[in-house]
Amino acid sequence: MSDPQPVVLVIDDEVQIRRFLRAGFELENFAVQEAENAAAALRIATLKPVDLIVLDLGLPDLDGATIVERVRGWSDVPIIVLSVRSSEEEKVRLLELGADDYVVKPFGIAELLARARAALRRKSRSTAGEPVVTIGPLAIDLAARVVSVEGEKVQLSPKEYRLLQLLAQHAGNVVTHQHLLKEIWGVKHMGDAHYLRIFVRKLRQKIEKDPTQPRILVTELGVGYRLVQSPEQDAAPEAAPRSV
Repeated sequence: MSDPQPVVLVIDDEVQIRRFLRAGFELENFAVQEAENAAAALRIATLKPVDLIVLDLGLPDLDGATIVERVRGWSDVPIIVLSVRSSEEEKVRLLELGADDYVVKPFGIAELLARARAALRRKSRSTAGEPVVTIGPLAIDLAARVVSVEGEKVQLSPKEYRLLQLLAQHAGNVVTHQHLLKEIWGVKHMGDAHYLRIFVRKLRQKIEKDPTQPRILVTELGVGYRLVQSPEQDAAPEAAPRSV
């Protein structure tokens, strides 16, 4: 039996962008629901089960941030925000409200589809209680607290492991500086971003083939960090629309 077709709800007031996104997601075998405003989006999200929400912030009736807040009140469905607003403060605000990812317009459809697949994988692991997160040569056994690269066990300090654990639990999605600092060092150290830089550098030396050109643990400038799949795993179909 084939896997059920995932359903994505595309929320954008521009018809051209909805058509562009529909074409890309349908090539990836998604069923696509569309909403042109917040009222329609909330009605669909409430009445119909969806697996993913792709949300433009600039809607005519409500700011997209309000939709994130309302949906998070009753659902953990992955939410990817689309916006022309590219400030670091805005990205952090939306992620802290509960968005899973943030893509700045203009964007390539290949990038968006890769992030969509990553969000669905994270949700699937969370639902299934999957104890092992595998990212290229890196494997993190969350149950046994064992980390290996190409089958070789890697020794980590407690804080190095905790940092990697938090990133693994959200693999494919960005985790903000504030969240990492709060969870690892506590509320009093949420402004001490240099702590993270030091430990990220140490982690990269242990899990990256070339720590100076990281391919697994990457920086989202001014926002946080993410564990990413290899380009080969996340390559989008060549026939997909390219950018908007």
